[in-house]
Amino acid sequence: MRLGVLDVGSNTVHLLVVDAHAGAHPWPAHSEKVVLRLAEQIKPDGRLSTQGADALVEAVRDAREAAERLQTEDLLAFATSAVRDATNSAEVLARIRRETGVELRVLSGEGEARMTFLAVRRWFGWSAGRLLVLDIGGGSLELAAGIDEEPDIALSVPLGAGRLTRERLHGSPPKAADVDALIEYAGKVVDGAARVIEPSGWDRPVATSKTFRTLARLAGASPSGAGPLVPRVLTRTGLHQVLGFIRHIPGSALGEMDGVSAPRAHQLLAGAVVAEATMRRLGIDELQICPWALREGVILRRLDILES
Repeated sequence: MRLGVLDVGSNTVHLLVVDAHAGAHPWPAHSEKVVLRLAEQIKPDGRLSTQGADALVEAVRDAREAAERLQTEDLLAFATSAVRDATNSAEVLARIRRETGVELRVLSGEGEARMTFLAVRRWFGWSAGRLLVLDIGGGSLELAAGIDEEPDIALSVPLGAGRLTRERLHGSPPKAADVDALIEYAGKVVDGAARVIEPSGWDRPVATSKTFRTLARLAGASPSGAGPLVPRVLTRTGLHQVLGFIRHIPGSALGEMDGVSAPRAHQLLAGAVVAEATMRRLGIDELQICPWALREGVILRRLDILES
C-alpha cells in the first residue's frame, strides 16, 4: 500500500510518501518539504502567530493535495514540539481540520521518543541488544532505552537546537560567554535525564535526526549521497573538534559547508552543545547514526495496526 506521512516539526513541514506493507521495508516514493520555522513564530504569550498559522494551513493543504496526486491510501499527519507547546494549539488544529480536512495529531515528547525507538529497533534488529536512542529536534531532546520494540524508558527534555538558539544564543557567531553558559545549562538538564535513564543500561548507543547526521558529516562521516546503508558514526572526539570550530563560524558561512542545511545552520551550534553534553554525561564514546527516525516509526506503527 502507499502511505503518506506528514511531519509538522519546529523547522519544516515534511511529506514523505512510501510504498509499504506489513513485514516489508518501507520504500520512499516521494519526499517534499517546506521550511516554516514555526518555533520562531511563537509570540511572547506562547501563541503561534497568525502569520505562522496561515503558513501552516497552506503547507498542510499543499501536502494533502500532493498526497492525493500520488494516490496515497492513507495520510498520517502529526505535529511535534512547536505546535505542542503553542498555547493556541487547539485553535490552530481546529482551523487546519476545518480548512484542509487533515486531522493533525499532536505527539507528546515521550510519544516521539517511543516512535523513534521503534524505527531504530527495526533498522538494527534484535542483534543490537539493548538500545539507547538519542534524537535532537528543534524543540526537544528525546532519549529512550530498552531491549524490546517498546522502550523501558522514554524521556523528552527541552533541549531542542532551535529552542536553545532562540533563547540562549544571540549574534552570529554568538558570544563566547553565551556559548559557555549554554554548555553549563545543557549539562545540568542532561544530568537530570541521565539519572533516570542510566540504570537501564544499553549495549548500543544510537543517534537519529538531522542534527546528529549533520554533526557526523562534519566529523567525517560519509555524505548522504552514499546511501542509507553506509555505516556512519559520530565519535565524542570528532564532535569535540566540530564544536570547537563551529562556535566561531557565522551561521551564513556554516550553511555553505558540505552536508549542512542552510535553513538549519544557525541552530547547529546549539545542537552540537546538546550532543556533546549528552555523550559526555552518559559516557558515550561513539554513536551509530540510524537513517530511520520518527517518520519511519509512525509508518511502522501504522503497518503493525493494519496487520493486527
